[in-house]
Amino acid sequence: MTSIFRTVMGADFDRLHPQLQRRFSVGLASGEACTGRGVMTRIWHGPSYIKPFLLVGATRNILLPRTGRNVPFTIENVPYTDSFGRETVTFVRTFHLPGRARRFDAQMVLGPRGDRIVDYLGTHQHLASELRFHAEPDGSLLIRSGEHRFREGPVDVRVPELIGATAEVRERYDDAAGRFRIQVRVVNRRFGPLFGYEGSFVASYTDVRRCGVRAGLRPVREEPRV
Repeated sequence: MTSIFRTVMGADFDRLHPQLQRRFSVGLASGEACTGRGVMTRIWHGPSYIKPFLLVGATRNILLPRTGRNVPFTIENVPYTDSFGRETVTFVRTFHLPGRARRFDAQMVLGPRGDRIVDYLGTHQHLASELRFHAEPDGSLLIRSGEHRFREGPVDVRVPELIGATAEVRERYDDAAGRFRIQVRVVNRRFGPLFGYEGSFVASYTDVRRCGVRAGLRPVREEPRV
């Protein structure tokens, strides 16, 4: 067995910086979880008319309706087996903004053919997106989202481009600083940039077989469809 990220990237995985290979080797096979702690030097969002849309998403731990500078940040990547028997890795990001922390939750699952990763967003996994992973020439990792789908009960529909968005994540390891550096942009084709953040963090690893999955990391509802 190998991590879901190595599986989907194949030989491209070996082109990543060794520290990124370690971080994206978290999984049931390695028995490791990864926690990143650092600072987002900038959290931003688009024009003011976008904020109501961000506030709605924030009720399910999707999207960020706040801006800030030098915001303490945590990301928890913990593998577990979901209620449908699938290996899942959490991507729970907590932004410790003044007055109230905000979370952006996601859980990643390998697609049935092993050629893609499905990213379930939020506390109830109502939104799902296909992700593509690419190793860049400098050893950094580029992640791009594809089609978004809304799933609830019998409903399974593609989210129209008018209200959907495309996410682009760039992550690299800074050898000089000994830190991971990350940049995220979420853009709507019609309305332009919705929100994003950039900053850096250090990573620590724990034995998930010993520590388990802490309360609150798993979603309230799990979606069976991939």
